[in-house]
Amino acid sequence: MKKPAIRLVIFLGVVAIIGIISIQVYFFQVSFNNEERIFNQKIQVALWDVVEQIYEVNEIKYVGKNPVYQYSSDYFVVNVNDFIDPDVLEHYLVKTFEKQGIKLDFEFAVYDCQNDEMMYGKYVNLSKKEDKPSKIALPKHDDFVYYFGIYFPWRKQYLLGNMHSIYFLSGILFFVVLFLGYALVVILQQRRFSELQKDLVNNLTHEFKTPLSSIILSSEVLDDPDIIKEPERINKYSKIIKSQASVLLDHIEKILGMSQVENIDQINLVKVDLHHFLENLSENILQMVNEKNGQLSLCLKAIEPNICEDTFHLNNLIINLIDNSLKYCDKNPDIHISTESNKNHLFLRIADNGIGIEKKYQRKIFKKFYRIPTGNVHNVKGFGLGLSYIYDIIKKHHWRYQIVSETGKGTEFTLFIPIKQKACE
Repeated sequence: MKKPAIRLVIFLGVVAIIGIISIQVYFFQVSFNNEERIFNQKIQVALWDVVEQIYEVNEIKYVGKNPVYQYSSDYFVVNVNDFIDPDVLEHYLVKTFEKQGIKLDFEFAVYDCQNDEMMYGKYVNLSKKEDKPSKIALPKHDDFVYYFGIYFPWRKQYLLGNMHSIYFLSGILFFVVLFLGYALVVILQQRRFSELQKDLVNNLTHEFKTPLSSIILSSEVLDDPDIIKEPERINKYSKIIKSQASVLLDHIEKILGMSQVENIDQINLVKVDLHHFLENLSENILQMVNEKNGQLSLCLKAIEPNICEDTFHLNNLIINLIDNSLKYCDKNPDIHISTESNKNHLFLRIADNGIGIEKKYQRKIFKKFYRIPTGNVHNVKGFGLGLSYIYDIIKKHHWRYQIVSETGKGTEFTLFIPIKQKACE
């Protein structure tokens, strides 16, 4: 899929997700408003019924004005036009609410006109759940003289609990959003894989084309019948063919080596003195460093140098790290290998003075085929497999690692190696 098409799909997917969420929020609000309207109507009817019962007991005539006033979303004030006993009021409220099917806890208070304050009545538990009185100060209402206030502390929770259909719809839309989100993630991953594949093909083309071109040109020279008279030229071009064939073989082995590492179910762990191992390996490393006019130093201070490792893979791990230090260095390389230890771990550090790694790339460099973007410049050879190989070996050994790097100042790679491992005991 081309980039413009991918961008369009991602844009439409994001718009669809935002649209679905917006519609869901809208329907939720509409549903909540409907539940609230129905609830307010039921409360109004129930409280009016309570007022009529109180009027009937007190022999007060109804004057036609609505005695129920909604002070706020969860607080109502009810005018009774006469004194009322709190116990009698509680009886009427409970009886009427049960009749109307309102199973919602409430608190009430009766206004005392002599003291000019709301006298707290009681927390009434109709939901049969744990009592959780709010004990808030219920506000007064200046327009009435004989009245009571009723407060519903759990009104919002009650309304939300009645919205069963919207929850079902929300669940469906939630899974739709998850599916669209997953689809977008897959598309982005496929785009990244496509870019990695393209970079890999470009790298393969570049790395294989140069030696193949040299081999073909040398073969064409050797095809000349007159060259048999010039044994020195024959020897020269034969060496070119051999050298470039070795380069091709090295590239092929790197690629095949990755598949071999992935198929390793069990590594061959042996107990090794890391200091002796590094001293022996340094002879090969020193040759690589000398070719770049660099310097190599060892500082082996670990008190307990014995570790449990696979010698073959540890050798390749260190060689790969040194190779990267040499490749990504714009001056004479200066590589320092050191060891330290504590009670539980040995720390193997490889530090260089190379170009460093930007922080945003440090988590990505261990991904297979990943190379830090350099545009179309191919001044550093490789397929992005070396650090992926290192990561696999570290993981298979159950070791840990740390990278400290600063652009232009170099990189320090540290391995945390357990000193005692049961597999080697």
